[in-house]
Amino acid sequence: MTQQRAKRAIITGITGQDGSYLAELLLSKGYEVHGFIRRSSSFNTARIDHIYEDPHEKVQRLFLHFADLSDGSRLVTLLNEIQPDEVYNLAAQSHVRVSFDEPEYTGETTGLGTVRLLEAIRSAGVTPRFYQASSSEMFGAAPPPQDEQTPFYPRSPYGVAKVYSYWITRNYREAYGIFACNGILFNHESPRRGGTFVTRKITRAVARIAAGTQTELFMGNLDSVRDWGYAPEFVEGMWRMLQHDEPGDYVLATNTAYTVKDFLGLSFEHAGLDWEKYVRFDERYLRPTEVDALVGDPGKARDVLGWTPKVLTPRLAQIMVDADIAALATEGAPYVDVVQS
Repeated sequence: MTQQRAKRAIITGITGQDGSYLAELLLSKGYEVHGFIRRSSSFNTARIDHIYEDPHEKVQRLFLHFADLSDGSRLVTLLNEIQPDEVYNLAAQSHVRVSFDEPEYTGETTGLGTVRLLEAIRSAGVTPRFYQASSSEMFGAAPPPQDEQTPFYPRSPYGVAKVYSYWITRNYREAYGIFACNGILFNHESPRRGGTFVTRKITRAVARIAAGTQTELFMGNLDSVRDWGYAPEFVEGMWRMLQHDEPGDYVLATNTAYTVKDFLGLSFEHAGLDWEKYVRFDERYLRPTEVDALVGDPGKARDVLGWTPKVLTPRLAQIMVDADIAALATEGAPYVDVVQS
């Protein structure tokens, strides 16, 4: 009897927050996972070091390949070699504030990178199911709650680039019959979130202030309203999109609203601190055009995919603060996940 081969998945951006959690999920489901990483003179794999497999071992299910979304010919070569069943495009310049400083680079990677990958799939003649990481930032100034029918009104170069990626994904689905899905994900965080993103910036500061190694935290707009969820739950939603019978576009969100000030209060309070004693305003953290409120309606994902988030913002803040306190106390452990109670 011929043994059926494991499903093969490609993850671009595997070293990021979402990529690392998605790799864990797919490996737990028996997949063979191929991650695309950019060449660097320093190691940038901290988030996936715990699942790294020595290529000298006889049995290996996680493979890393040097690749960049600016190099279409390399993408074609790898797609031909790997013959994936699923492709998850998570790679991007994903920091909204940075996109104002580097708009051209953001457009090149976050926007044009998507069409290069889609075109590589078409050119290679492979037929994987394709997931595009779209973003709530595409909605921008559109009033909440936002769902799949809400018109886009992006307010940053990042949001504009994501709108391009969204529509090119839909175009390739309709023009070439590619099983392509857009996951319109609202803010989703974890202890693996990059330190320059507002939630992680806050929880790392809480840990340091509690330990006496930091005295102030400089912040920008505290009145922005966001819908924050837990990244491990959101990557399961990505996977569910590609398991459905028909391709489609889905909002993943918690449908709850909290301000940055709320997140500050929840995080500092969990460590027994008063945020107002430590937080200072710095206008350098303001965006040229602000997004006032992003709150998603995940009803379609609930009804069609059976996806429902369980971790809401108050619990999320606790998870992240606990992890950063533990990481500060444990040298060499920058990404510590705390198991939920």
